Amino acid sequence: MSIFISTDALASALGDTRLRIVDATLFLPGTPRDARAEFEAGLIPGAAFLDLDTLADPNDPAPHSLPTDDAMTQRVQALGIDADSRIILYDNSPIRSAARAWWMMRLYGVGASAAILDGGLPKWLAEGRATASGAATPAPGTATARIDRAQVRSKADMLANLASGESQMLDARGAGRFTGTEAEPRPGMASGHIPGSRNLPYSALFAADNSMKSPEELRALYESAGIDLSRPVITTCGSGVTAAILLAGLETLGANDVSIYDGSWAEWGFDPATPKATGAA
Repeated sequence: MSIFISTDALASALGDTRLRIVDATLFLPGTPRDARAEFEAGLIPGAAFLDLDTLADPNDPAPHSLPTDDAMTQRVQALGIDADSRIILYDNSPIRSAARAWWMMRLYGVGASAAILDGGLPKWLAEGRATASGAATPAPGTATARIDRAQVRSKADMLANLASGESQMLDARGAGRFTGTEAEPRPGMASGHIPGSRNLPYSALFAADNSMKSPEELRALYESAGIDLSRPVITTCGSGVTAAILLAGLETLGANDVSIYDGSWAEWGFDPATPKATGAA
């Protein structure tokens, strides 16, 4: 299965017994919206709610840090996911959080395949497609989650990369946060970016209908940000969520050495010992 699935393809697949549709909506801190309440008010038929905001390691101070294998296993089984499930992830969030959930499913080896609904719930609704309300409880699944740490970068990895320059670093935050001219949403966090990083705001990857832009447009965006698609890339953002959008775009273009710094700026920006830069890339 490709990274993205169209609304037409999902509509045609409804009723497939292997299909598991998952709402992965997540909002930034301070956003006056309730992801679960919105899900229950209007969901794609058959969907279950992931509650991505709570799918994290409670012992890690960085928000949205990756959960333990056991916690991930419990969550996906509660969603009714089996080892051979066909998983479709969508969201209704400005930060396109389904990409983070897609990356996590793959990272933990969950299900036979996973894909992101291109355009998410906004496109589905704009096309007048059917929705349901209320939250059904699926039969427990049997999938087992085991993380592949080779796809994740730590703060130590990032510090080592500053010395080696082996991988390019690409930040998905908006230009104001990247340059340091706009304050971070979390109190006490430094502004700026990891030295040597390039910047490509995740929002630039989407068309007006909320779907991902064409491969030609994506390639132009990455190249204009100074990224060489033939070299390794580590994507970063505020807390590891929108970095997954840049990773999905890179892999759409055939890049095969792409990883995410999961702690991202939420970890780096709070640490007074890490080097920080401001201004343009």
